[in-house]
Amino acid sequence: MVQFKPFRALRPPADKVALVASVPYDVVNTAEARALAAENPLSLLHVSRPEIDLPEGTDLYADEVYARGAANLEVLIRDCPLQTEESPCLYIYRQKMGEHVQTGVVGCCAVDDYDSDRIKKHEKTRKDKEDDRTRHILTLRAQTGPVFLTHRASATVDRLVAELVKSPPLYDFVAPDGIAHTLWQVGRTEELQSAFGALPCAYIADGHHRAASASRARAALREGSPGPIEADWFLAVLFPSSQLKILPYNRVVRDLNGLSVASYLQRVEEAIGSRLKPWKPQGNEDPAPRRRGECRMYLEGRWFTVPLPAPTGKGRDPIAWLDVSILMDQLLDPILGIQDPRTDKRIDFVGGIRGTTELTRLVDGGGFRVAFAMYPTTVDELMDVADAGGLMPPKSTWFEPKLRSGLVMHRL
Repeated sequence: MVQFKPFRALRPPADKVALVASVPYDVVNTAEARALAAENPLSLLHVSRPEIDLPEGTDLYADEVYARGAANLEVLIRDCPLQTEESPCLYIYRQKMGEHVQTGVVGCCAVDDYDSDRIKKHEKTRKDKEDDRTRHILTLRAQTGPVFLTHRASATVDRLVAELVKSPPLYDFVAPDGIAHTLWQVGRTEELQSAFGALPCAYIADGHHRAASASRARAALREGSPGPIEADWFLAVLFPSSQLKILPYNRVVRDLNGLSVASYLQRVEEAIGSRLKPWKPQGNEDPAPRRRGECRMYLEGRWFTVPLPAPTGKGRDPIAWLDVSILMDQLLDPILGIQDPRTDKRIDFVGGIRGTTELTRLVDGGGFRVAFAMYPTTVDELMDVADAGGLMPPKSTWFEPKLRSGLVMHRL
């Protein structure tokens, strides 16, 4: 069973929520966060990325950064003002991006479920990022952004959510990026809790570092506190897997590992066992691949279709059959010398929301030599990897739309 409980949210009033709500802390760098929060003192980025209020060049992990985050939260509570819910609630959270709509339920999940793998992972976390968010949680005594979870289809959850969204929403606004966000408050939570309790497990879609940091923060706060504490729970949104949209996570590489263009193309053809075919658009056609098992490669001003050979001797290993794994095993490692994509500075990753035009811009600009446009990993592939206890290669999934932080916060 998945433990899921209501909580007394810290949240903005309806007339200020569009000003407070921000993109997640980890999808923008300092300069982008500073620009987004400019002339908006209520933006949660002042809390989640507090270095934007300190001199440029400040060490992101300096003591004053976390202290400023805590101070900025108190200012936001006072000046917005933020309010604390009188009684514990759950929330229905709907996002609309173009024609795509996804609706989830906001509440608190048990750290115990994360620690025992009832909430399943598919990515490896980095210690420096865990250290950062753990310290952020401990300094603020709050979780300001939710973990993005998914679950396999539940007719009971779907029915209850469909009934609850018939009532007037608590929040309803369109963010500057054009994505609509609607939130309903649920005071009577027993049926929803029971429906989630019937699920055998849940899966992290996005937010592995937030979840890992919640676990570490709980461990720190439990010292000397033998009884239950609020940090036993972490803020999360649970979406049905059938509603989620994954975009590709594309790759760009800075050089050809000492190879000439002709030698590199020959090596690629040897790896895939066929001749490379230049891809030519029909009108304004996007070069993004149309099917699993192929990618598109941009080099020297031309796009090529690259069929990805099926892995041999891997049986039903769900990781080996991912397109990103095949690209790594057949091209990036043996030809371009990328052995560890987590640490190699010669490779970078471009979220699919930026489109293939960003890939051509990066290569044509001279900073990179070759780009690979990928077909998106599916939610079923993600869950299969997690069910097998495996870890996906880094940057395998890019979920859109992103959750807004600051709609509701969880104080510890």
